[in-house]
Amino acid sequence: MVATAQATSPSPFNPLSLLPGLLTLTPLTAIAQRTALLGTSLLDSLILAPGLHLQPTANDLHKGEYPACAALTSGYVFRVENPATVYFLQRIGRTGCLTDLKVSAQSSPLRFLPTRDKALPSLGYYTAVGCSVFAVQRVYALGDTWGLFFILNLILIRLINFVVLRRRSQPGWFGAPEPGVKGDLFILLSQDRWMRIRGPVDDLKALTSGTWLCEPTTLDTFFGAVAKLLVYANVAVAGHATDAGVYTIVFMLLVNGGLLALDNLWIRSLDMYGRTLEAVDEPRRYSRRRDLAEQLIKESGRDDWAVAMGLLVKDRASTEKNEGVRVTM
Repeated sequence: MVATAQATSPSPFNPLSLLPGLLTLTPLTAIAQRTALLGTSLLDSLILAPGLHLQPTANDLHKGEYPACAALTSGYVFRVENPATVYFLQRIGRTGCLTDLKVSAQSSPLRFLPTRDKALPSLGYYTAVGCSVFAVQRVYALGDTWGLFFILNLILIRLINFVVLRRRSQPGWFGAPEPGVKGDLFILLSQDRWMRIRGPVDDLKALTSGTWLCEPTTLDTFFGAVAKLLVYANVAVAGHATDAGVYTIVFMLLVNGGLLALDNLWIRSLDMYGRTLEAVDEPRRYSRRRDLAEQLIKESGRDDWAVAMGLLVKDRASTEKNEGVRVTM
């Protein structure tokens, strides 16, 4: 009887079994950041890292900022409505500096074929893919069914998010087409970060107007909820994995998270709708905002955009005399 009772008694609780689930739920935004900068790819389903359930929040990384923007060629002032573009500008902007950028057509729209200048940022990405494949093979060789189910569940979650984000990121409203016209935009970001973007007007419109992710449909909301529930259900699944399986999964999550974070540090461009937005030079520092305004007015040959953005204040008397312009701080 004693031997039977011992055989049927539950095994002691193993605290290590909580690590895979807790690491998965860690609120890190490395995956969301890469999604906002480079979009989504089917290969992303093999990037299993902490915070993967936060990928749909990539549209909120700009923290609600919609900076003022002026067309130096026409004087028209509006706001940058694309959250992904705003987030990218926030990343590369420096306080008290003007950053020059250009927008152009992508030379290689496929993520599987990175260009030479993007080979280094892609190194960590492909290494993380290899690490995930190794973890699947390792857990399978151990005969750990629950550990294998945990990893496959993570891949399923990534696949669901990939489909939902692809559905929501279809090109939308960009305004009237202006083929062959060159544009020059000046953007005022928070913390006195200044941006100047030049390129074809149609490309500028694609990256600044409309939105990157449209509002989710009922179907998108449903599958997004399913993906979230699967993340939390995976915590219970990991409790049945073997110790070796737990160690393998934890190793995979930590390595992939570190590789993706380092990978994001090397990303210096924004890829969207077949266009690439990137800096062309190091940021130029200005001791006063007035110096920046005067230089851009001289280059553009007009100051109406500066008045509309609050960079200039024209006195009524000086306006009537067509002379004298007071520049604000």
